[in-house]
Amino acid sequence: FQNEINEVPFFDVQLPYELALKIFQYLGKAELGRCAQVSRTWKVLAEDEVLWYRLCQEEGYLLDMSISDHSCWKLALKNCRAREHMLKTNWKNRVGAVSQLRYEPGRVLCDVHCCDGVVMAGYTSGEVRLWDTRTWDYTAPVLAAVAGPGGAGAPPHVSFVRINSSLAVAAYEDGTVSVWSLLLGQEPIHHFQHNQRIQALALAPGGSAVATASGFQVRVESPDDRGFWQTPGTFEIQKLVNFLNLVPDVTGSPVAVAAAEDIVYLLKAEDPGRILHSVYGQPVTCLDVAAHEAAFGIKTFGWLLNEPNQILLYNLETNQCVTKVGSSIGDFSCVNLHSSPPNMLVAGNKDRRVRVFDVRRGAAACSVYGHQLGVSAVRMDDWKMVSGGEEGLVCVWDQRMAAKLWEMHSRHPVRLVWFNSHSLITANIPEEKNPRGSSITEDDPSLHRKYRGVIYSYEFSVDQLAVDSVLPICRSSYDELTGYNYNIGLAVPYDSI
Repeated sequence: FQNEINEVPFFDVQLPYELALKIFQYLGKAELGRCAQVSRTWKVLAEDEVLWYRLCQEEGYLLDMSISDHSCWKLALKNCRAREHMLKTNWKNRVGAVSQLRYEPGRVLCDVHCCDGVVMAGYTSGEVRLWDTRTWDYTAPVLAAVAGPGGAGAPPHVSFVRINSSLAVAAYEDGTVSVWSLLLGQEPIHHFQHNQRIQALALAPGGSAVATASGFQVRVESPDDRGFWQTPGTFEIQKLVNFLNLVPDVTGSPVAVAAAEDIVYLLKAEDPGRILHSVYGQPVTCLDVAAHEAAFGIKTFGWLLNEPNQILLYNLETNQCVTKVGSSIGDFSCVNLHSSPPNMLVAGNKDRRVRVFDVRRGAAACSVYGHQLGVSAVRMDDWKMVSGGEEGLVCVWDQRMAAKLWEMHSRHPVRLVWFNSHSLITANIPEEKNPRGSSITEDDPSLHRKYRGVIYSYEFSVDQLAVDSVLPICRSSYDELTGYNYNIGLAVPYDSI
């Protein structure tokens, strides 16, 4: 009967229930808990589903659900916060499971890309493989992509792979580009050819545009409204392109940002020759693009002593430099802007440091040191950073404490770092694609495992671990947290026997 009450006593005033609910909407979780202890009537009001649904949405939980999907939103918010705390603790203590996404026939890993837990890898055999790490089915690829029909002989090596939520793209050493749809199956839906080797490949994160750089030409391909692929733009560049990105969330024709030695181009179909940045003798060392901004590192050769190596942030709408951050002797080797928190970016340097910059202040908010060689891949969220080095070391950092939480090592340089709240994917890609040894002949398909490269998938959701994943005998049943738990899933290996 309490839910059907029409008037709520606020001490000496009688208020309608709807008006009292509007007042309670200004309270937080702690205040609602205190109000629930005042009286039975206030308890009914403080536990109204509308209030807790609003709090759950404001904190970023269950955004795709309506108020009728849960019977108790207060409990739903409690469970979401408990899961977030559990994941954060597991990240910090390296508690979880690790698996290798391995393609056994002895070929060398060429390139890896990831989108929302779906991993795409290309090999020297010319094959392209996909794994869906969200399903814990690591035994068979989700998609065994096959290149278009070619001539006789060995297929060309894969140069680059890119994937987003709907498309997968691979570029080969002979200048061929193949595009697959993740919804339509294993056969390519589009195929085109360059006359020269491809230097860079880009795929729009949320769209369907593909950009390639070959020789002195940048070519953009995208489907029209009926699904027929066309070329909305072909751009002639004065120098060879080193880095290429497509601007996400662009309506109309695709917009590309290309870095060719010391010139950065903004390539639009209506304005093809726009130069965003150009300083002679200062080559671009890394590039990343967000919806409205582009960040790239520049290198000086020492004759400008008052201007060390920096990262420039440009606004793509005004084409003006917003800020300059960083002051380092080493070259900035990687930068991540699109997946960083608002007004933040993270960069890796050849001086073995990882730096987090606040672009509003134009200063470094955090600088950490822990790699033996230069940093090759970085990514961050609101509390942690993950970096990979040329020596094969993957480091996880606490941003607030500026301290290393843990590290993992493999043989080859780390070229990919991707993570979300509960998983981490890293790829160690060899520099040498054709290793030669005493027991390896040129036409020998077998190759020692240490030369091939490896993709690691870490899962920190303990409640979702699969018993049939890698090394099930080492999945311990030891539940206490007071032990030394530095190795994933190996605290006490043989308790379950």
